[in-house]
Amino acid sequence: MERKDIVLVGAGRVATSLSLALVKAGHRVCQVYSRTEKSAKALAERLTADYTTSIDALVKDADIYIIALTDTALSSLARQITRGREERLFVHTAGSMSIDTLDCPRRGVFYPMQTFSLERLVDFQHVPVFVEASDDDDLQIIRALASTITDNVFTLSSHDRQYLHLAAVFCCNFSNHCYAIAERMLNEHGVPFSVMWPLIDETAAKSHKMSPLIGQTGPAARDDQEVMRRQERLLADNPAWQQIYQLMSQDIQSMAESSEKSE
Repeated sequence: MERKDIVLVGAGRVATSLSLALVKAGHRVCQVYSRTEKSAKALAERLTADYTTSIDALVKDADIYIIALTDTALSSLARQITRGREERLFVHTAGSMSIDTLDCPRRGVFYPMQTFSLERLVDFQHVPVFVEASDDDDLQIIRALASTITDNVFTLSSHDRQYLHLAAVFCCNFSNHCYAIAERMLNEHGVPFSVMWPLIDETAAKSHKMSPLIGQTGPAARDDQEVMRRQERLLADNPAWQQIYQLMSQDIQSMAESSEKSE
């Protein structure tokens, strides 16, 4: 694919990892926008790009405009971003937002499904990127762009992407919250969270080989009521954690029973 000149609207976690991957693949980020000069300048310097804190100052002749903002900012700024540039191709990176959030003729979605942090850059080679466009020609442009940074490119509608994003929340955000609960619990009893790393790694590795439903273990999976009651009592001082424990245990049992009936 020939080099694309890209305007990056946003300078946060997604914008940083994605733009660095695109530049590594041979594309040029010609301008970075952020509402704060510090973030815009910091990322622009890493990309050897210009920067601006004014949407009105965005260049008007880029090949593609990638909008990597929060959902709220995307909704409120989308029309201003596209104004005066209506013939250009715009994509957003939001997992849960419709393609129609962008009210312009050439619009699309470029959603990299991964967790991003400024402290840790992501290797994009195997990151799944889900794309969508308002017409077939632009879809091919977006797919080709995605293919320069990853081997996993999928076309997915806005409707189905909502459920993809929801599944990602369960797999990543909720799982990570469980890690945070475990870390706090262990810290209170003088045990380092690092003792959980082999368990976390093996649990994740199993999901590559078998259905998570089949790989489920623990007191709820084996219906060990006595252990569950004892562990619930240990959580008496934290009703929220106790409720999470109860609901998760009940759902583990419910899914196991449903699976047995369907076999």
